[in-house]
Amino acid sequence: MTASSRPRPLPDKTVAERLAAFPRWTRDGHSIVRTVSFASFMDAIRFVNRVAELAEQKDHHPDMTISYKNVTFRLSSHDAGGITERDLRLAGRIDALLEPGGPS
Repeated sequence: MTASSRPRPLPDKTVAERLAAFPRWTRDGHSIVRTVSFASFMDAIRFVNRVAELAEQKDHHPDMTISYKNVTFRLSSHDAGGITERDLRLAGRIDALLEPGGPS
């Protein structure tokens, strides 16, 4: 990827406006973050695996931290040095997986 084809971070104002559509996500510096609690450790692991498959397909990999039944997702485009459209799209896909009847 050349420097000119690298994604550019979104302006702070744009990030704030767009995060309004993702009420469970918050901004933390150059990342957007969401923590999800599951019924069991194995439910958390199964969900992490689903997100990992999705991330691999999209070639955009979140930082994920597992703490027993809680999973924290941290999205940032490291190659852009901040939050990009890719991060917001992935947040939407993660949210969709969490919805009843969402993709399996």
